[in-house]
Amino acid sequence: MAPVLARAGALQAAERFEESKPLLAGHLAEAPDDEWAWQLLAVAHEKLGEYESAERAATEMLRLSPGHVGALILLSRVLLRLGRRSEARAAAEEAVRRAPDKWSSHFALSGVLVADPSAPPADHERAYEAAHEAVRLAPQEPDTHQALCFAAVRTQRQQVAKQALVEWLRLDPSNTTAQAMYTDATANAPDVTAARAAEVYSAGLAGAPHSSMLRSGLDHATYRLLRGTRWLALVCLAAAGVTIDLFATAKDPTLRELPVPLGNRLWVLVVMAAVWGFGALFRYYRMRKGVQLNIRSLVRRGRWARIVLGQAAWTTLCALLISQIPWTGRSMPELLFWAGLVVPLSTMTYDRRKTR
Repeated sequence: MAPVLARAGALQAAERFEESKPLLAGHLAEAPDDEWAWQLLAVAHEKLGEYESAERAATEMLRLSPGHVGALILLSRVLLRLGRRSEARAAAEEAVRRAPDKWSSHFALSGVLVADPSAPPADHERAYEAAHEAVRLAPQEPDTHQALCFAAVRTQRQQVAKQALVEWLRLDPSNTTAQAMYTDATANAPDVTAARAAEVYSAGLAGAPHSSMLRSGLDHATYRLLRGTRWLALVCLAAAGVTIDLFATAKDPTLRELPVPLGNRLWVLVVMAAVWGFGALFRYYRMRKGVQLNIRSLVRRGRWARIVLGQAAWTTLCALLISQIPWTGRSMPELLFWAGLVVPLSTMTYDRRKTR
């Protein structure tokens, strides 16, 4: 190997891809038929997101060495990035045809087939089969378990996806994508509460701070917590209604004499304070600092987060007005009760996934 290629390879090993390009370009100007130099250049362009240049370099390498499996695999990745799925698939299938015993060929084909969520089920099934073959050929490679995990999700094999994810994370514990997916799966388990989910996402972000999946998950878990404040407000509204006997029925027509005594009004105020104190403030201060910060952040960023808190505040205000003003008639308290009830119920049926 030429010294310049050894130096370019060392630079790429240190992830200094930009610095390797001029070395390779100078070498190729003198030795345009050096296929190893073209491969290194293609890798540098791909890592830097210069996919059109990477395609040209990989194509030149295939011209010099037709059927080169490494070049076909690299070309399939680059073409996929360029949105040319049919060409990427053709390159990956050719790699599998030429090297059926190489796990990287099956890995490339699975990646191309699983990338399109709208592809026919047969393509996703083939992606699963390719990933399964890659795992069989190289069970020690974390990438093969990654491919199996993605393909199993596409084909709705949830148990296989979980097992592949665990194995992927075991083999590559520092992989942020695997960490994010594992955290997301843990937080979305059926028995996990909104508070626990927020704690899990916050802990996961400590290890993968740039994960958009975890940030989105934390926002959604935080929004679920904020939605719960409306139920606290409705409990307060019910307590206020009981205090002023708004729920008297024909079977029990005896109504409390108005105005309600001061002692009763103060007692229901204590009940409301306890509902909000233990149901919201106490839980808030027991949460991780990251969750607390995200609650404040989401309220600033999210329109629906502010709407939910506004509804809770409005309903609590109606409860306070009903219970603390010495009313002499029930018509106005009834109006306040229905106003406090209708406002939160008006959006509860469809705002579950709004978040922002």
